[in-house]
Formats: sequence, structure tokens, C-alpha cells
Amino acid sequence: QVQLVESGGGLVQPGESLRLSCAASKNGFSINAMGWYRQAPGKQRELVAGLTSGGRTNYADSADGRFSLSRDNAKSTVYLQMNSLKTEDKAVYYCNADLLGYGLRLMDYWGQGTQVTVSS
Repeated sequence: QVQLVESGGGLVQPGESLRLSCAASKNGFSINAMGWYRQAPGKQRELVAGLTSGGRTNYADSADGRFSLSRDNAKSTVYLQMNSLKTEDKAVYYCNADLLGYGLRLMDYWGQGTQVTVSS
């Protein structure tokens, strides 16, 4: 069964950077459209950044020009580069994606989440 796998979270200090990755767990599948979401304790899950199937990106106001999406088609991986991290960016980050592969379109897959902690 194909899954979405995230990585790259960790503990950083304010002002530092992290790069999150999201990829399908099986060869032959690629990410079509996707979004990065985050959920902080006691808060609702919110969309941080999105990528359409046509390659357009959009960002939440909270990303504030600090976050950027990119993709490596050879690796079927989408990245979220997060710069100038703030304490309020602390959350579990999830990727949600539609996958293409073997003539199939698999919709609304969620990754397991990766913890981002920003603390001095």
C-alpha cells in the first residue's frame, strides 16, 4: 500500500531554517497536487502552502514570505523550505496529496506528520 512519508522536522532556534520533505513510499507514484498543513496544540489544522497540479503555489499569510515550496520530479518529492522560523511556527506538519501512478489517481492521502519545534 502506498503511503506519504514526511521527514525533516526537528528542534531549531528562532531565526533558523528547516526543510521538510514529502514523498510517496513506493516507486512509480508521484505527487500531483498537494498541500502542507500544520496543527499546533489546541488549534485546528491549517493550510500553510499548496501546490496545484499545474505547478502553481500558494501560501498562507502566516508563511509571510518565509516558506517556499519546490519539487524534485526525479525523486517524486515535494519540499517545504522554512526560513526565519518563529516560535509560533511550532506544530506538527502534515502533507496531503493526490498521487499518480500506474494509471491510477489516488486522492487525499495524508502523511504521518513531522514535528517542528522552534524554541530558544
